[in-house]
Amino acid sequence: MVSVILLRINCGKRVCKVHHCGSEDVVKMGKQPTNGTPGCKCKTCGKTFQTTYKNNGATSQTKQQIIKVSLNGSGIRDISRVLVVSQNTVMSVLKKQKNSL
Repeated sequence: MVSVILLRINCGKRVCKVHHCGSEDVVKMGKQPTNGTPGCKCKTCGKTFQTTYKNNGATSQTKQQIIKVSLNGSGIRDISRVLVVSQNTVMSVLKKQKNSL
């Protein structure tokens, strides 16, 4: 089960919840070179992730919505138009979902 990245600011420290393992034991790790968003690394599982996304199709919420809407019978063009992501993103998410089943 994939959950959402939770962010809250406490005493100047950023506390992130990792969507992969659910741990809150996270350290800040640099910035993305292309867009400057801060990165984090989980001390428990070693996964790295961004705290915010500029690309709407990269969020786990959008990926879950793509899968949910496709199960209701919507086409690829419909999904991309409604969720404001590219058709290639929709195809990529659905192919990955198919391979994981």
